Amino acid sequence: MKTALVTGASRGIGRAIAEELGKDHHVLVGATRDASAVVDALPSAEPFEVDLTDPQALAAAVEGIEELDVLVHSAGVAPHKRIDESSLSDWRSAFDLNLFAVAELTRLLLPALERSTGLVVAINSGSGYHSGAKNALYSGTKFALRAFTDALRVEELGKIRVTSVHPGRVDTDMQFKLQQDMGAAASDYDGSLYVAPASIARAVRLAVDAGWDASVDEVSVRPSGLAK
Repeated sequence: MKTALVTGASRGIGRAIAEELGKDHHVLVGATRDASAVVDALPSAEPFEVDLTDPQALAAAVEGIEELDVLVHSAGVAPHKRIDESSLSDWRSAFDLNLFAVAELTRLLLPALERSTGLVVAINSGSGYHSGAKNALYSGTKFALRAFTDALRVEELGKIRVTSVHPGRVDTDMQFKLQQDMGAAASDYDGSLYVAPASIARAVRLAVDAGWDASVDEVSVRPSGLAK
């Protein structure tokens, strides 16, 4: 059975991806703390509980992973702040998880991925292409993440495949909080207006199942307006 490691798999998009890949992969369920609920719900899984921003802990956590077929970077934060309200600590925290942890975990696991001719999937965002008011922090990390995956794809050509998934607004806890930050009342939230996490998981599945002759470099997924 092939193996997939999915970070941020305790909820939202990451959990949906773990559930989708869990149909035919052994899943390492990435979470900062208790991943048991997801592990118990999958046919074949084990926890990968680690603080992704701790380099020493991360290095220890990947010891023993000799081969890896799929690495999905789904963990992340989405700060929504004006630039004049953003401290240096805010910038560092956002980049620590959304970019630096991705880069380090990928670096550590490249040998295992190369042995399996594996796939790296980065869950980026529409904000990886454009920014706006109160979006400098988040977009900054996602622009940088796109630069990272573009470079990785070229450097590892012929060894692994690299896919960047760019969701629009998705029905997650993060989206609920964002809408509140933007002034919407909690009672006004309608998740059907947004993409379901399972639909993002199916976009990841597209990349996973592509033939060896094909690399799904980028996938953009937006709300269709057709949800009922």
